[in-house]
Amino acid sequence: MDIRILGSEKEIGAAAGRLYVDFINANPTCVLGFATGASPVPTYDYIAQSCRQGKVSLKGVSTFNLDEYCDLPRDHKNSYFTFMCENLFSRTDIDMANVDFLDGNADPDEESARYAAAIKAKGGIDIQLLGIGRNGHIAFNEPGDKFTDEAWRVALTQSTIDANSIYFDDIPMPRYAITMGIGSIMRSKKIIMIATGASKAEAVKNMIKGPVTPACPASILQQHSDVTVFLDPAAAALL
Repeated sequence: MDIRILGSEKEIGAAAGRLYVDFINANPTCVLGFATGASPVPTYDYIAQSCRQGKVSLKGVSTFNLDEYCDLPRDHKNSYFTFMCENLFSRTDIDMANVDFLDGNADPDEESARYAAAIKAKGGIDIQLLGIGRNGHIAFNEPGDKFTDEAWRVALTQSTIDANSIYFDDIPMPRYAITMGIGSIMRSKKIIMIATGASKAEAVKNMIKGPVTPACPASILQQHSDVTVFLDPAAAALL
């Protein structure tokens, strides 16, 4: 792992954003993997600003996202599709025909097979952006007794529900999500991980220095050949 500790979320966003922008400029039809949550927002701000300034174009890229809630309309304000539209897609020149997203309302087995085939048809994901949960989860792959492979329907843990339920003020937060599996994530050619804040320090320590175990799903990244981890000082405090 290439561990980089930077002073602020804005610095991290710019550094990760530059990796994306430079890669897109070198590979205009590349395949990008995106994440949701607070951690990637500064990165999306940087990419959107670069697009607005004419420094990069997303017209030729294809994208896949890590996960989506189940039993939630795609156009709901808290769907991850809406999140991506608001934070990145609507702010760039991306062709929405090239945006693929997991459907949390579809049959999970059929949707998993469809998503895996779509990723394979594009030649695989070139760069996958990740965050990390307080319990070490990546995407919605929660701690368990085995590493997952392709997309699957997951029952969210109480800690994840507690962390995310603050965003649901009109309806109860969904209890299930469909998520890209660990195997799919690990088949990405390059992975960028972002973690900020003291609440992520224990998970970051276990990811980098702990054993490779599904009890900390992010620890599997130790076995990937090309991972860049961006941390702020608080998230890196236990290293």
